[in-house]
Formats: sequence, structure tokens, C-alpha cells
Amino acid sequence: MQNGFKSVALIGKMTNPAIREHVLALAGYLDARKINVVVEKVTSEHLDIQNYPTVPLRELDAHADLAVVLGGDGTMLMVARALVNRGVPLVGVNKGRLGFLTDLTTDTMIDVIARIVDGEYTQEQRLLLGASIVRNGQVESQGNALNDVVISKGGIARLIDLELTIDGEFVHRQRSDGLILATPTGTTAYALSAGGPLLHPTLDAIVLVPICPHTLSNRPFAINSLSRVEITLGGPDDALVHFDGQLHTELHCGDKVVVQRLEKTVTLLHPAGHSHYAMLREKLHWG
Repeated sequence: MQNGFKSVALIGKMTNPAIREHVLALAGYLDARKINVVVEKVTSEHLDIQNYPTVPLRELDAHADLAVVLGGDGTMLMVARALVNRGVPLVGVNKGRLGFLTDLTTDTMIDVIARIVDGEYTQEQRLLLGASIVRNGQVESQGNALNDVVISKGGIARLIDLELTIDGEFVHRQRSDGLILATPTGTTAYALSAGGPLLHPTLDAIVLVPICPHTLSNRPFAINSLSRVEITLGGPDDALVHFDGQLHTELHCGDKVVVQRLEKTVTLLHPAGHSHYAMLREKLHWG
């Protein structure tokens, strides 16, 4: 692949001061290679990074053709949702915990980024989900998710009633603590903890995973990613819909959550030779 990266945006986890030295180290390296560097505005403000142009997150596509995200998977999820319609490929540097999305380390960051900007990389297209909350026939709110859309009980410890329809066909009703709709990317997250399967990130599928279902025959299953899923809350009013575990909206009895994949995808870049299975072995401590 040819080197087409003339300008690189750097985005850091603004609540982690230790990220600052790594952002500056990478900025200095890129600058020395005559590659334009811009720093995301909030990152610059919170980490007190000066001497580089700053750009708001949602305007990065006009100033950079590659974005490097330094932090954890949470930071990557936030950036991916913001840039899904912008077409900017993302590279993740892990400074969090497991780091399924941020597969570079700060120790090898400079060497790996050097190879990526030289064109030595592979790329993946990751699908995202879009969800609309429909109340009394009107769309109340919307949200996007790279990992998952989760319908869950609220603050009261009791089951909620959910009715599931896929492509207009009634599937079942369930009483549970909630339901996870996960992309292949999200199958290493909450869905895995709830007993869901791991899907390769290139699969065009969505996994539905019940959370603590009252009837144990309610099992996780996968559907085509082009399916339209509707979940209707039968009660009580104390329920929420979450997007990547970072944003949430309250649900009322009778509300529908309509979930479909977005037309746009997010492009993730990995160093040449990256193996999804090797990553799983490392992160999940497989033998």
C-alpha cells in the first residue's frame, strides 16, 4: 500500500495525565518526518499540549487523513462514533486495560506507527449499529454504537419484559435483566461477559444476548447484520438503553428500540502481520 498519510491527528484519553508524554513523543516523531500533526482540541486542553494546531473531534476529517487514538477501548469507542461518517481510518494505542480495539502498545508505538505511515498495514471495516427510541409513534432520540446497544433494567432490582421482533416477524417475549445487541467488535465486551459467542470482526452479523433471562431456554443467537430489530418494553418504566456503555436514554413502558446497522463503517488499521486470533490468545490468556 502506498503512503497516503500526509497529516495525522492525535487523540488522547484526556482523563489520564500519563498519556501526555506519549502524545508528545508521537507528535515529535511525526513532525520530524515532515508529517503534519494536529491534536484533538479537548485532548490539547486537558493534557496541556501546545505548539501543535488543535481541531475539534468532529472536524478532524478536514485536517487529517489518519487518526491515532491513545488510551483504552473506551476512548476508541467514543472516537469511532464521532467519526463514523468522516472516513478517517483509526489506529489504537493501548494505555487502558485489555485493549481489544487498541492493539498497539506505548513501548512499540513509534516503530509500528512508522511502518503504518510507510504503508505497511492491514485494514478492517467494522460495522456500527444505529438505534432509535420510538415513543407514541415519534422518534424521541437516536444513538450509534461500535460495540453494543443494550436494553437494561434501571435502578430497581427486578426483571423487565421485552418483546422481540426481527424483520417484522415476532420472535419471542422474555423477562430478563435486559438484552445486548452486539456487533462482531462488541462480542469481546459486555456480550462475552453475559455468555455470548465470539465473532470474527469481519462477519456481517449481530449477536443478541439476553442478560440473566428468567427462562434459561432464552439463549444467545446471531442474525444477519442487515436485519431490522425491534424491542418493545412491556414494563416496568424503570429501564434504559445504552450505547457502548457510555451514553444512555431512559425507556418508558411501550417504547420501541429499533436497531439496524449503519450504512457507514469505521476503518481500523493494524500493523502488517496482525492476527485477530493471536490477539485473542493474548488478551484472554488462551493456552
